[in-house]
Amino acid sequence: MASYNTDELGKRFIVIEGIDGAGTTTQLELLARSLAARNVPCVTTAEPTKGPVGKIIRAILSGQMQAAPTTVAYLYATDRNEHLYGSQGVIETIKAGSVVISDRYALSSLAYQGVTCGSALPWRLNSGFPVPGLTLLFEVSPEIAMGRIRSRPVQEIYETLEFQRRVYTMYKRMADRLERRGWRIERIDAAQDIESVHREVESHVFAFLGIEA
Repeated sequence: MASYNTDELGKRFIVIEGIDGAGTTTQLELLARSLAARNVPCVTTAEPTKGPVGKIIRAILSGQMQAAPTTVAYLYATDRNEHLYGSQGVIETIKAGSVVISDRYALSSLAYQGVTCGSALPWRLNSGFPVPGLTLLFEVSPEIAMGRIRSRPVQEIYETLEFQRRVYTMYKRMADRLERRGWRIERIDAAQDIESVHREVESHVFAFLGIEA
């Protein structure tokens, strides 16, 4: 995994990561509101994207389509490349002056596809992507996360307790590996209540962006 980041991405690209049910989507929305209240230009996004490749991935995750684990790894890398470099993508948005916050990025592939097809292929596929300035890793036990997921009307193919346990372990391994290569990763106790997590997220992000609380 590359240890570099571009100047602009290093200053304005924030990623939120964690297993399913960790609360990343909820906190993404709350953070965006906090930044908007402080007049910080901010765009939120997510992977898989809503683009053509992202839609294929979502169909696989929902069980509507089937694909080999290695195929899914390639699809995620393709979707990520378009997410970064495509029209109105992350790079273009940051160059226009906005902070970009993404719900999942390369660490997600290293964790999930690391479980499904081994770490070598995801590592190779994602090695050339730029490093975000700040990654927030939401840590919560798979048991708590699955308790949250079970309240949803539909579960995806990865949303089982045994699989999430393996992903949880892989997230820790890959995050440690990325930190040794220069990634800035802050661990968040995502087992807390929503407001407590939000305050912790704000603290890290405001410090990173150099803005007043």
